Amino acid sequence: MEQPLKQIVGAAILDSLTEPSELLVARRTAPESLAGLWEFPGGKVEPGEGCEAALLREIREELGVDVQLGSEVLGPLEQGWQLNGTAAMRVWNARILDGEPRPLEDHDELRWVPLRHAELNALPWIPADLPIITAVLETVEQVDTARS
Repeated sequence: MEQPLKQIVGAAILDSLTEPSELLVARRTAPESLAGLWEFPGGKVEPGEGCEAALLREIREELGVDVQLGSEVLGPLEQGWQLNGTAAMRVWNARILDGEPRPLEDHDELRWVPLRHAELNALPWIPADLPIITAVLETVEQVDTARS
């Protein structure tokens, strides 16, 4: 029988859920194979914890902020987006409710990046996050289309 994938959660932290123009990205410090690469902040879901609760906890621990979750950025799997052979990540759009984000755990730099393919693709991303960036941009474009 196949082992279920380890559930990871991540946040696409936007400057606004209704009129987003920037995405907060985080640069990893570990493990060595991923150090220096950019990612969506988040982490593991603990046993008995729901995905949304885990994401709120992880963002508080990693960045020192409280966020409001928006819509989920749906992936191709029931568990979201395949990260590797053992883990998958569900991702939610989010915005900061309280606090100033700081790289407290696992990251050495945070950066607000314009929500445009050119600027986002200029960063060296963890490869598994690349299709998620495209999906986030598509959800943001849908918000723009709905507004116009």
